[in-house]
Amino acid sequence: MTDLYIGLMSGTSVDCIDAVLVEFSGSGSKLQCKTRAALGHPISQTMREAILALCAPGPSELDRAGQLDRQLGQEFAAAALALLHEAGIEPGAIRAIGSHGQTVRHRPPGSVSTPFSIQLGDPNTIAALTGITTVADFRRRDMALGGHGAPLMPAFHNAVFRTSRDRAVVNIGGMANITELAADGGVRGYDTGPGNALLDYWVKLHRGEAYDADGAWAASGTPHPELLNRLLSDAYFAAPAPKSTGREAFNPSWLERACAGLEVPPADIQATLAEVTAASIADGVREFARGGELLVCGGGARNGDLMERLRRRLPTWSVAATNEYGIDADWVEGAGFAWLARQTMLSLSGNCPAVTGAAKETILGGIFPA
Repeated sequence: MTDLYIGLMSGTSVDCIDAVLVEFSGSGSKLQCKTRAALGHPISQTMREAILALCAPGPSELDRAGQLDRQLGQEFAAAALALLHEAGIEPGAIRAIGSHGQTVRHRPPGSVSTPFSIQLGDPNTIAALTGITTVADFRRRDMALGGHGAPLMPAFHNAVFRTSRDRAVVNIGGMANITELAADGGVRGYDTGPGNALLDYWVKLHRGEAYDADGAWAASGTPHPELLNRLLSDAYFAAPAPKSTGREAFNPSWLERACAGLEVPPADIQATLAEVTAASIADGVREFARGGELLVCGGGARNGDLMERLRRRLPTWSVAATNEYGIDADWVEGAGFAWLARQTMLSLSGNCPAVTGAAKETILGGIFPA
């Protein structure tokens, strides 16, 4: 028996809405996950600016968040319908949509007295416009049990990428996170720190480009030793897991403070930022095991310079995009939210307490019937 689910997500980079149609068959260790179709639904510059403005405190937050919640719900629904049109499949064939939404504020344990995480993209609107049952709000149940509500993907990585060897999966989106799949069956994961967010910010500021294609600009520069040392001395990198982070911690102001008093060419700052991403990931991988397979997904998997920096820092590891392991690197997270929706619809747990720090396994998300 097979079931079709759609996964929707927009990450820290706020570049588009990923929509992925996934066919699931089997269960447990015999689970099969096949991507049937996928697309990136564009987010307008106006909406992107509105999202980024809500990632930091500002005036009229409730009014802006309330309207953006509905607007994003409409865009997420449009992404799902465009995906179905491309695949030639009717909405009635889909068991459910799993929608992560767009994170605008993430305050994990230790950052505020009462931790919380807010994702926008009204699931009621998605269900109403698509006619498909929608599962959403995946983070807050884990947080209610004392967890970080993040990262959410390690449980999915464990379901689809586990093998008899030590294997690590790294998602490099706006932020980067690692999943450690030990040969003995253990699972651990956490956010390693910045991924592409600051790289995108810096290349946009200085070259007017949305991203540094293939890391070419970073490759043209040289990491600045003092700046690299300042950035990597941030307490987050040395903090033990479980831990999670976001734009609240790693943002342009963080970079500006580190650059204070230094004269560094823009290309060298870009190279330094790429080295911070590679170094923080590699440190986590080396702490996990001496060697093994490193599977990379997210936008960073298409950054040749960043992949090469990882290979230089991890000579005893094979480093390759998840494409070589059955799921296109661009669509792993979207497929993961389809899997989380399936877990919820089957009344199965979706979190991994060893990763998030939650008190126990639990069913994640709420179900919004069509």
